[in-house]
Amino acid sequence: MKVTVLMENTALEGCGLVPEHGLSLYIEYRGHKLLLDAGSSGRFAENAQALGVDLAGVETAVLSHGHYDHADGLRRFFQINSRAKVYTRPGAAGPYFAKDPAGYRYIGIHRDVQEAGRLVEAEGLFPLLEGAWLVPEPRHDPDFAGQAADLLVKRGEDNFVPDDYRHEQSLVLEGQRGLVIFNSCSHGGIVNIVRGVLEQLPGKRIFAVVGGFHMFGKGESGMNCAPEYVFRVAAALKELGVEEIYTGHCTGEPALNLLKERFGPGCHALATGQVLSF
Repeated sequence: MKVTVLMENTALEGCGLVPEHGLSLYIEYRGHKLLLDAGSSGRFAENAQALGVDLAGVETAVLSHGHYDHADGLRRFFQINSRAKVYTRPGAAGPYFAKDPAGYRYIGIHRDVQEAGRLVEAEGLFPLLEGAWLVPEPRHDPDFAGQAADLLVKRGEDNFVPDDYRHEQSLVLEGQRGLVIFNSCSHGGIVNIVRGVLEQLPGKRIFAVVGGFHMFGKGESGMNCAPEYVFRVAAALKELGVEEIYTGHCTGEPALNLLKERFGPGCHALATGQVLSF
C-alpha cells in the first residue's frame, strides 16, 4: 500500500509543491489506483503531475465528506479523468455551513460538482474492493466526540443546527500489519471512528490512522479543545492498538505537538509531497 500526499495544508521543505487548506491522497493498493479527496482547488492536480502521478488512471475516487476543501478540486479531476466514480455518503451534498464572526459561511459541495453526474452514494458498510471498505460514522461517545462546535447544517430558511456528520466516512484498507483507516477530518472524533471500524469489521486490528483530527482552533491556544482532550485521545488510540498516526490538515500544530508528546514516535505530521508505505 503506497500513499502519496497530493495536497495538505503544508508541504515538504524544498519539494516545490504548492500546499493549500485541503487534503488529497493518491493510493496504490493491490494493483488498484484510488483517490481520496481532491483538495479545495485544482492545485492537487498540478502537484500530482510534478510527482509523476497519473490522475487519468485513477479507477475509483472517494469523497470523505461534504465540505468544499475536500470536494472543490473534483472539478479539475473530472476534466482529467472521465471514468472514475466518486463514492460519497448519503447527505454529502447537504447545505453545510461554518459560523464565524462575519456570519454563516457556506462550506458544502458546490452545485457544479454535485451536478457533474459522477457522485455515487454508498450506504452502510460498503465493500469497495477486496480488502477495502467505506465505513460510515458510528454512534458517538460524548467523551470522545469532535470539538468543532462551529460547523452546522441548515434546516429550513434560517435554522442552523449542529452537524451530526452522517455524511462523513472512512476509507479502510487491509494491510499486512492490520487495517489502515483514512478519515480526512474525523469530525465525529477519531477515537469514536476507530471504535466504529472495529465494531463493523470484527476480528480485525488497526495498525494506522491517516488524516485530520479537527483539533485546530482560532483562539490563543490554536486548538478547539483542551490539552487534556488531546492527551485522552492519544492514550485511547494506543489502547485500541493503533501503532502509527499520520495527521495534519485540520489537526493544527499545537495539537499535533501534544499528540506527539503523549503518543510517542509513532505520531507523524502529514505534508504535501510525502510518500507513505504500509
